[in-house]
Amino acid sequence: MKTFVKVLALFMGLIVVTPTMAQSPTNVFASCMVDTLSGKERKSLAKWIFFSIAAHPEIKSYSKASGQDIKESDQYVGKLITRLLTVSCPEELKKANKSDPLAVQKAFELVGQVAMQELMTNQDVMKTLSNYAQYADTEKINKILSEK
Repeated sequence: MKTFVKVLALFMGLIVVTPTMAQSPTNVFASCMVDTLSGKERKSLAKWIFFSIAAHPEIKSYSKASGQDIKESDQYVGKLITRLLTVSCPEELKKANKSDPLAVQKAFELVGQVAMQELMTNQDVMKTLSNYAQYADTEKINKILSEK
């Protein structure tokens, strides 16, 4: 069972990423954006990501988000992104963009990870994520993990 717990911890670690970054202009820019986000803003970004994922045809039926919910979320995130880029971190954006054509994309990947991490640390979410374990065959998994 201990090995299975390690596997579960590894899986959870893949979901809840805490990146370590060197101090390149892109990383300074990404850190600036993350550092200026409040907990509420991170949750709002996670909601926007959820709405985006829920637009997938195979998942759409599970979401009760209305068109108005989505529009309000889009508006909120649009204003938030504008603030991050033009008020909170404009100098970092300029330097990063000059040194790396993918700087904005990389920075927003980190922002998205941090936004999701805000939700993933919730006890109810963590419990739900681990519910599958009662249906996994831990003996089979442990057997493979313990083979030399």
